[in-house]
Amino acid sequence: MTNTRIGELVFLEHFAPLYKLPVPEHLAEPVTQSKLKEKLGRWGAGIVKPDVLAGKRGKAGLVRKVENVQDALRVLRDVAAEEINGQNPRGAYVVQMVPADLEIFTAISYSSRTLSPAFTVSLRGGMEVEAISEADKVTVPLNVFQGLNAYQASEALAKLGLKGKLNSRLSIVFVNLWDMFITTGMLRCEVNPWRVTTDGRIWACDFKATFDENNFKARDLGLSWPEYPSRETAFEAEMNAWAAASHQGQAHVSSLGGKKILPLLFGGGASTIITETLTQLGGEPIFLSDFGGNPPYERMKKTAAICFEHHLHQCALLLILGGKANNTLIDVTFSAIADAIQECVDAKGPVSIPVVVGRGGARLVQGMVALSKTLSNLRLPYVFFGPDTPITLVAEYAVALMRAGEQRKPKGRL
Repeated sequence: MTNTRIGELVFLEHFAPLYKLPVPEHLAEPVTQSKLKEKLGRWGAGIVKPDVLAGKRGKAGLVRKVENVQDALRVLRDVAAEEINGQNPRGAYVVQMVPADLEIFTAISYSSRTLSPAFTVSLRGGMEVEAISEADKVTVPLNVFQGLNAYQASEALAKLGLKGKLNSRLSIVFVNLWDMFITTGMLRCEVNPWRVTTDGRIWACDFKATFDENNFKARDLGLSWPEYPSRETAFEAEMNAWAAASHQGQAHVSSLGGKKILPLLFGGGASTIITETLTQLGGEPIFLSDFGGNPPYERMKKTAAICFEHHLHQCALLLILGGKANNTLIDVTFSAIADAIQECVDAKGPVSIPVVVGRGGARLVQGMVALSKTLSNLRLPYVFFGPDTPITLVAEYAVALMRAGEQRKPKGRL
């Protein structure tokens, strides 16, 4: 599966108008001084943001308020040149500043527990979205054919204590958001926050989404996907070359900048769900991966070997995880991974990390036996989960185990 991500600017330019989603006005580079002056004169103030696929732009100081043309031009130039989490922006843009009486978080994504889309909403949106407790959000499982209707959205908001006219207006907007999600081949979309003004107007003020480019809905959009400045790592370059060398099994990776969990993931959309779970819980996954497609032994072994060569001796935990496979032979996959681990340790020396494994599919028991023998010989502690355990719970367990190991590690020692 090939996943493409977009940020707020593409949403503002292409998707919000099509689906009648209320958004602030904006100006993207290149901007003229006269146009910027006219916009700021009407807005009162604007917010300059970098067009970059990286989170926490506000915390990094790259979301800045401007009130006059001179400051806006300077900040647009400065923000466009800044690097955030190892990524460079395509440019910068300025949006109308919207004063908020209420900030709301929404997300639509595929749930590994229900194997269907789910809509999540919270009245505690904003910069600290990771800290939202389960009690402060409502998740509504959706039927992929029936989708989200206004009654479901209204009921979710009512459970959070929001009623009246604002409840009704938001419910209609959320149905439009669902229409965009399901008709464009999205795997996930998030608006954080929706800002609600004191007079009850609603604005989608930040957005990000992931698309499955192999989905015909995404291909038929007629959209040229934005190209962001590439900072391809040596690992990505080697893996991309290997992925292009054969079509027998997938070998897709995208570095995330994490340094803790080394994720060998399988299952397309499941990979995205797992990665998002790890990220939200602070697992710092090193990369996003998808190694499914029933790879033969040599293909899987080389794929795993490249991952281990670059990352095995620096990570805090190895995670091998995917949903229940329909066509992949698990014993072939696990035997290849086991042999790749053994050869990496033989070449570079021992490692001392826990290994968490979760999978389902044909010849699962044989695969677990093969992998467990190698892990036992290398004295690596391991935990196996079968297909009855949701992948998100396995990911949560992996993060908790990693943190427990960090707490036990003696100070002053690596």
